Amino acid sequence: MTNEAVQTGKTVDVTLTVTAKDLWAFSMYHANAGLMGIFNLLFTLAALYLLIFRWSGTTTPYRCLLVICALIFTVWQPFLLWTKAKKQAKRPAVKDPMRLVFDDEKLTVSQTDNQAEFTWEQMGLLDAKRSMYILYMDRVHAYLLPKTALGDQEEAFRELVTAHLPKEKRRKI
Repeated sequence: MTNEAVQTGKTVDVTLTVTAKDLWAFSMYHANAGLMGIFNLLFTLAALYLLIFRWSGTTTPYRCLLVICALIFTVWQPFLLWTKAKKQAKRPAVKDPMRLVFDDEKLTVSQTDNQAEFTWEQMGLLDAKRSMYILYMDRVHAYLLPKTALGDQEEAFRELVTAHLPKEKRRKI
């Protein structure tokens, strides 16, 4: 439960354009999170182990298969996610600048002629990553806030988040 008595007096006003690089980083976080990330790593390591230590005792088709297996999660998957991110970045909902204003009461999101307001209670999980903050509104919708877009407002943003989002709705912040 949020502490409604806490008033930071802070406002974070950021206008950002989500880039293909931001979308790709978000996709990579999700593709390699949790059990799937562990599986990807173990699968790749197993393929590399067999490729290196069983090279002389395997046939050419088996070697080719092992090379493909080693490249699936290290080259192919990132490449596919990059091409998908480039396509998404061209859509108006992504390429048009978005303004996010956080204050003690709410988040206001505006883009072109559309505007939406969310109270802190309506917000889902905020996940801090190395290059961005991901604010999940629900299981499907999220706002990406690159740390570069926050700039010198990042500390005020963190202060607002810790004051208004309960700990169970914050990850790494």
